[in-house]
Amino acid sequence: MRRQVMVWARRWGVPALVVVLLGQMAVAMVTTALRQTPTIDEPVYVGTAAVYLDEHSLRFNPEHPPLGKLVIAAGVLVADARLESGFGGDQTELGRRLLYESGNDPWRVMFWARLPVIVLTLAFGLVVFAFARELAGRAGALTALALYCLSPDVIAHGSLATLDVPAAGLVLTSAWLLWRARTRPRLYVPPAGGAFGAALATKMSVLPALPVLVVVAAVSVWCAGPRRVTRAVAGATVFALTACAAVWAAYLAVDPRLRWGPPQHIPAVGGLRGLAVQLLPLPEPFRDGMRLQFGLENRPWQGFLFGELYTGSLWYYLPVALLVKTPLGALALWAAGAVTVTVTALRPLRPAVPYLLAAPAVLLAAAMYGSRDFGTRYAVFLPMFLAVAAGCVVLVRWRWAPVVTGALVAFVAVSSLRTFPFYLPYSNEAFGGPERTRYRLHDSNVDWGQDLGRLADRLHERYRGERIWLVYKGAGVPAYYGIDARDPRRVPPDMVHGVLVVSDSAAAKATGRLAELVAGSTRIDQVGHSITIYRR
Repeated sequence: MRRQVMVWARRWGVPALVVVLLGQMAVAMVTTALRQTPTIDEPVYVGTAAVYLDEHSLRFNPEHPPLGKLVIAAGVLVADARLESGFGGDQTELGRRLLYESGNDPWRVMFWARLPVIVLTLAFGLVVFAFARELAGRAGALTALALYCLSPDVIAHGSLATLDVPAAGLVLTSAWLLWRARTRPRLYVPPAGGAFGAALATKMSVLPALPVLVVVAAVSVWCAGPRRVTRAVAGATVFALTACAAVWAAYLAVDPRLRWGPPQHIPAVGGLRGLAVQLLPLPEPFRDGMRLQFGLENRPWQGFLFGELYTGSLWYYLPVALLVKTPLGALALWAAGAVTVTVTALRPLRPAVPYLLAAPAVLLAAAMYGSRDFGTRYAVFLPMFLAVAAGCVVLVRWRWAPVVTGALVAFVAVSSLRTFPFYLPYSNEAFGGPERTRYRLHDSNVDWGQDLGRLADRLHERYRGERIWLVYKGAGVPAYYGIDARDPRRVPPDMVHGVLVVSDSAAAKATGRLAELVAGSTRIDQVGHSITIYRR
């Protein structure tokens, strides 16, 4: 009997653990998707997806390529969301019209729009597992998968109809396929290029990784057979051409005739940036989208970090935000994994360094250089790549390595499960947990408009019949959820009495009248760690 149990454990133990880890992640993401109202970016993507389905037009949301929105469109199609043809407003009005003014049920539409992203996020977990298993065996693969499945950032953004997790996961998939190309380049280099092209057709922010992965593709081909420069160059060329073909395919999938009338507000881009945009062998809508992105980078955005409101960007914003919003056990294992791969004398891991660390390093540097300090979602590729690196810690020849690794993973699990189902405002224990995040960060780190439905329930349960004053930062329509409220910023402060409700992102950036109102009120309640209720 004991022997049979051991045989079963060897054969089915690892698959069972994989199912458990992915299962708990699926439960967390589905629960989150069902209970959260639309975040700020989601209605734009969902509305654009509906236009793709009905009109095959690229006229909305040109600053982002179409593939991620085509994925979302699969859910919009199942939800049977109705939208009048020829809508003439802007993309923000488009999302509001689809969700709240066209007879659709926004809860149903948003759940089905989010579901394809949830499925993709789970699939990327299998990529993490496979990549780590090839580097560090089954124990390393389970460690990597556990860190991925328990990552609050991955769960939070993998349960939204947005583009960050799909783009990051496709970059990881490309790197993994290039690793496999070291033995069979003809089989794996083309799909690796296709995976990166799909990432680029989802979000333009991954573009800085293209030259890195082109070089890595050349290295893979060089290592696979006769070491000839021509073969390496040919492999890199195949990777780049396949990536470009994937971008073209995404645009043609929306409109096979590629009709494009550039919006009037596309900024002129000069210098090296302008030259690079002009020379890219990609569709004109993509290049115009890049011009729009460069225009957004030139805006004087406001940021908030540890109580300081500032204009512009701070190069250290993302590293600090990651320190706050990553479980402490994961931070320790990330660091140990990076050291294991790059510094230690483990010979099998040395070739993996460019595959595991080069692309995320370049993408992180580009994100740190960017002007939008809005959240760790801009670096959501790190929990993916560094989870794989962390799995390599089990190879360290130290007696206590397995025990310490297991203990740190358990610490991550406790920290992640404790924040359920409020993953967006997660902070680790060193920074006070999710209830303290609002004092240190803002926007998609804390409050992205996701708790409007929960606020409606709370007001109905505890504050029925009272005068409600609301400052809401989000894409939802409060009246749809039964919230009858006035904006306190539109009347003299001495008229504001009763219950004052303020989104934490709005409170973090409050100046003038709103700052005066908040300072003169008593905090009495909170909703989802993203909305604070005061009494005046």
